Amino acid sequence: MSNTIQVSTDKEKLNVPFIQHFLKDIYWAAGRTIDEVQKTIDSSVCFGIYLDDEQIGFARVITDYVVFAYMMDVFIAEEHREKGYSSVLIGAMMEEPLLKEVKIWRLATRDAHFLYEKFGFKELAYPERMMEKIV
Repeated sequence: MSNTIQVSTDKEKLNVPFIQHFLKDIYWAAGRTIDEVQKTIDSSVCFGIYLDDEQIGFARVITDYVVFAYMMDVFIAEEHREKGYSSVLIGAMMEEPLLKEVKIWRLATRDAHFLYEKFGFKELAYPERMMEKIV
């Protein structure tokens, strides 16, 4: 094995069953079906991270390509964590040419603030201005 890491936005390379298997048990996407995962992939800019051509992680961005981007479903498979791969993945997302004009990036995390802070993310400046509806 050469331990070659690659990040790709090619949706054809994505291993949808791998992605769904991870997401179905994680706190932010619990119970998401494979059809729902495919629908989210179809409507997002997606990033797969590959170690020697095997997918080891995933992330996606919902965006209008100019004003706003929302980062979602960021993960590295358990057995590949603590090797810097999440930083490689997020770095590739932040440098993606399709997203270079985006002025506001947002995300939600329960436990990875330290990771996103390395890329300039901060607490919301005006959280009282934010609203949400959960169905």
